[in-house]
Amino acid sequence: MYTEQCSGVEIMGVQERRARQKENIREEILDAARALFVKEGYERVSIRKIAEKIEYAPGTIYLYFEDKAAILERICEETFSKLAQKMHAINADPSNPLDGLRRGLRTYVQFGVDNPNHYIVAFVQAKQIPRDAQPKAGERCFDNLRTAVRRCIEAGQLNCEDVEEIAQALWAGVHGVTTLLITCSFPFIEQNRLIDRVVHILIEGIRKR
Repeated sequence: MYTEQCSGVEIMGVQERRARQKENIREEILDAARALFVKEGYERVSIRKIAEKIEYAPGTIYLYFEDKAAILERICEETFSKLAQKMHAINADPSNPLDGLRRGLRTYVQFGVDNPNHYIVAFVQAKQIPRDAQPKAGERCFDNLRTAVRRCIEAGQLNCEDVEEIAQALWAGVHGVTTLLITCSFPFIEQNRLIDRVVHILIEGIRKR
């Protein structure tokens, strides 16, 4: 009986190690692909290039992902999911809706500048993914923004009641400054000052007086 129990524990240990090893390889593939997509552009990167970067045979990549598009989709899904979680946590706060919206916009920009490769791949290169195959987490991110805007409207804090118009305008604003901070070598003022000023201008443009 004791021997059987030990054997069972050993088998579970081996299975867990194999699962961890597979997960580690999968993450290596995603990290390598993300870096290459940013550096060379999605269209110029091949499965072979990804494999060479992590010193695996190309066939190994296909054990984890069907093709390059599947890798891009997975990168985007994970990035959108992380951002959606942060935005949802802000919406869950029952305090002043307008303050929550302001924090949400600030969080969005900070997420991008803290994770530049993730952001560029998910928000710039994701256009390579067909519309009907876009990660659902991306839509959840935007739904969180819509929810924040709707709460402000219901609280009588905005000068416009078109949720979609305001949400898209706000996203255009924060996406613009995020992309510039990540990709542009312009001598911007101190980063936090710039982000705060952009968010302030966006909020003041829609706040009811």
